[in-house]
Amino acid sequence: MDTGYIGSRTRGFNARRLAARPIVPTTEPMEARTQSRNGDRVDASVLIPVLNEERHIRETVAAMRAQRFDGSVEFLFMDGRSEDRTKAILEELSSEDPRIRVFDNPGRSSTAGLNVGLRNARGDYIVRMDAHTFYPDDYIARGVERLRRGDVVWVAGPQVPYGVGTWSRRVALALGSWLGTGGSARWGGGENGDGPRERELDTGVFAGLWRRATVEEHGGWDEGWPINQDSELAARVLRSGGRIVSIPELAARYVPRDSLRGLTRQYWRYGNYRAKTAARHPESLDARHLFAPALALAALGAVVAPEPARTAARAGLVGYGVAVAAATARTLPKGRASDAAALPVVFAVMHGAWGFGFLAGSVRFGPPLRALARIVRRRPA
Repeated sequence: MDTGYIGSRTRGFNARRLAARPIVPTTEPMEARTQSRNGDRVDASVLIPVLNEERHIRETVAAMRAQRFDGSVEFLFMDGRSEDRTKAILEELSSEDPRIRVFDNPGRSSTAGLNVGLRNARGDYIVRMDAHTFYPDDYIARGVERLRRGDVVWVAGPQVPYGVGTWSRRVALALGSWLGTGGSARWGGGENGDGPRERELDTGVFAGLWRRATVEEHGGWDEGWPINQDSELAARVLRSGGRIVSIPELAARYVPRDSLRGLTRQYWRYGNYRAKTAARHPESLDARHLFAPALALAALGAVVAPEPARTAARAGLVGYGVAVAAATARTLPKGRASDAAALPVVFAVMHGAWGFGFLAGSVRFGPPLRALARIVRRRPA
């Protein structure tokens, strides 16, 4: 799989090799480096991986072109070999607007597409956007302004769930509660709220903006992470001493999956690769990440564990049921009664898929023992 940036599959990203390689500073201005490498430079490059987006791609492009930004901007779409007319539509739009550039993404994953875009970007600032998210029209302007202050290396905004279909609406309701988000600071618009001020982020991040030099310094996105790639990159950024912040003005509306099957697959993969991230970066695992795996173990224990462990596991599931009922009751004023009634199913799918995905990832990629030991050591005496 040749992305053109990281290299072939056999010569791909190697974190140990990168860590061992010294970063040689340069006195050449960033603007000069960008121009000499890519021709005409721009201020900001927006990277958008796409795959089979024919139905909505025109609206997506129109919304992105509406960004109010005083500098120059380009929009790079990396098509993962779509089987519909996505690429043809993008090429048509590109012929109308030279700011739109279209590239092939043979790796097909979002991660591979981001690296293709990074190689071809001409901007001093890198912006990541997704095709199924609605961004404020000053997203680029405010993010670049915050980066220019110099005390942070990554700027993101709260991820606000926004349902557009029956199950998408129900998932959005679930994500508007603490039980649905686990208190992660990446989410906004729910009980946890994004608040009126800037918040420090850990590896729970949602897209964002960087100086180009920052992303290149860290070697781009690791293609071993088709899912959870931003969290894995964030772990490397934080380890190097960089700060990541979320500012409420960058809040973007995220459209959740509109089927239980799609939601199950999504959260299984989230859990799977969170386990891999924890094994690679022990500091990225927090105690709150263990809730869903513990629930999965309780579900198994309630069936196969010997007594008295079986009884304890069943008691834990009863406690979970009470928490789900309480969270469901709190959502009643926020949506339709039929949506609230479906929330126990949504919570069970989200937590069950994430939890069992994490356990499967711990087998697949190796158990994150150092991460678990770190959490145990941090517990108060």
